[in-house]
Amino acid sequence: MAKSPDNPRAKLVTGSIAGHLVRQTTPAIVGVAAIMSVGIIDAYFIGQLGGGELAAISFIFPVITALQSLGVGLMAGINSVVSRALGEGDHDRALARANLGLMLGATAGVVVGLLLYALRQPMFQLMQADAEVLPLIDAYMQPFALGFPLMMMMMGVNGVLRGQGAAKSNTAVLVIYSAANWVLDPLLITGAFGFAGFGISGAAYATIGGWTVGIIAAFWLLERHDLPFRPGSVRNCRIGEQLRALTRVAGPAAFTNSINPTGLAILTSLLAVEGSAAVAGFGVGGRLQSFAVVPLLALSGSIGAIVGQNWGARQYDRSRRALLQAWLFCIGYGLAAAVILFLARGWFAELFSDEQEVTAAAVEYLAISVWGYAGYGVLIVVNGALNAIDRASNALALSLTRVLLVMVPIAWLARAALGTQAVYLAELLANLLGGLAAAAIAWWVLWKRPGDAC
Repeated sequence: MAKSPDNPRAKLVTGSIAGHLVRQTTPAIVGVAAIMSVGIIDAYFIGQLGGGELAAISFIFPVITALQSLGVGLMAGINSVVSRALGEGDHDRALARANLGLMLGATAGVVVGLLLYALRQPMFQLMQADAEVLPLIDAYMQPFALGFPLMMMMMGVNGVLRGQGAAKSNTAVLVIYSAANWVLDPLLITGAFGFAGFGISGAAYATIGGWTVGIIAAFWLLERHDLPFRPGSVRNCRIGEQLRALTRVAGPAAFTNSINPTGLAILTSLLAVEGSAAVAGFGVGGRLQSFAVVPLLALSGSIGAIVGQNWGARQYDRSRRALLQAWLFCIGYGLAAAVILFLARGWFAELFSDEQEVTAAAVEYLAISVWGYAGYGVLIVVNGALNAIDRASNALALSLTRVLLVMVPIAWLARAALGTQAVYLAELLANLLGGLAAAAIAWWVLWKRPGDAC
């Protein structure tokens, strides 16, 4: 396959590293915030239906989060292989990998969607959902399962856009999807203009509608970049080899993204013995934290294209400088966000609840956990960089170690002596030690032994 000597399609291998970080991350912040807003708006309108529906969505949420991890893994895999091929100047291989990734996403979406549809009832019975809640869960999961391939396709296209460094187009897809969901939620859940709405199943229909609109926008934008949808491009590539390259990143990345919510679910179960107020306070703090770390999440997504293209172009020093500058941002922003939330933790907690026990628990949680934001940022940015250079297994090992060897054991062992503070300290230590371990792994892979990651 021909390689362009001047490599005009690898837009991130020349120019200011800091400029690329800003231009790639700023739109991503908007996209991440838009995605997070969908869950909040869903919860608001479902909450108007009653307590049963809220209980149903509480069972559904962790399952959806795990399923979304498959889409994130696919996006990371496509981003990685596309950005490295472009960095090497091999446009034909990048085009083939992009289209093979989209086909893989569609196929995986159909298979997982059918399995989810077939197993939805026994799965939630195993989760101890009672007879009153199960019909509500089923009303949501039936359409969601059948529409799941749409999500995988949308995430796949976003992986292609990210790999090219098309941050604005990637963000546009996420905002368009989110906006469609915002509009459809009140219409399809609670009803409007004389239409009664579908109840909890309306939230699933709104999500499917958002995915549909997002996919249309995604493919339209894809045609305006260097790697359009051309299924025939895979004929001239070694399909088995390219599939292995994709899945080598996509598989571990999917597991990596599912580990943190799993760990938080375990911490929540440990807090449950302390009472509902402790769980609610932890939830309030978690919602505040999800907004506080949006720039860090955006940076962890944008770093991949920059590191991947430069690594593929053998410009290792640019990849290292990108990572160093990203670390400086994580530390500076993480500390600034920690100070703000620490000083205003009481005011923020009272925005979510007027119950004294709940706000007290949230205040206690924020007083401890916020000091780990910088470490968490370093960890997820390193994971994004490792995925980009085909070292997803290292990223997976980091996340597993952080949750299974630090967070959960410390919370479990210390809760008898420290109560709720054991959980908060466990999360703090997991983020700080995770950040340090991530920096050490990155130094070994990107500085000490770069040839092993080529």
